[in-house]
Amino acid sequence: MITIDITMVFQMINIIALMFILNAVLYKPIKKIIKERADKMNLLQGDVAKYEKNARLRQEEVDAKMASASKKAKAALDTARDEAQAAGSKKLAAIKAEADAEKEKQLAAVHTQITEARAGLDTNIKDFAAAMAGKILGRAI
Repeated sequence: MITIDITMVFQMINIIALMFILNAVLYKPIKKIIKERADKMNLLQGDVAKYEKNARLRQEEVDAKMASASKKAKAALDTARDEAQAAGSKKLAAIKAEADAEKEKQLAAVHTQITEARAGLDTNIKDFAAAMAGKILGRAI
């Protein structure tokens, strides 16, 4: 059975004193540490978000620069290819013209030789025909 006497008052004073002591010694430092930790975590979260945003922006810049460089390289390659193709076509045309000129020159030389041979044969053919007719007939014509 509970009796109310002076020990009860001492117990109540003891509990109240214990609450103040525990609050001062245990609860307040723990609350302070938890609050500092939460503030630090919020600060770190803000820094992480800022760094992620910076990284994303830099990646976008790098991607844009890479796309630009790729376009420039493709344009330069196309230009170089076109120039090389034009130079090759020009050189091929020059070689073809030179070959055609040489062919015409050789054809003219062959035609001249044929004409000379024909003229030579025409002059000799009459003598040859007369000699052959003489041999076949057995008398001179």
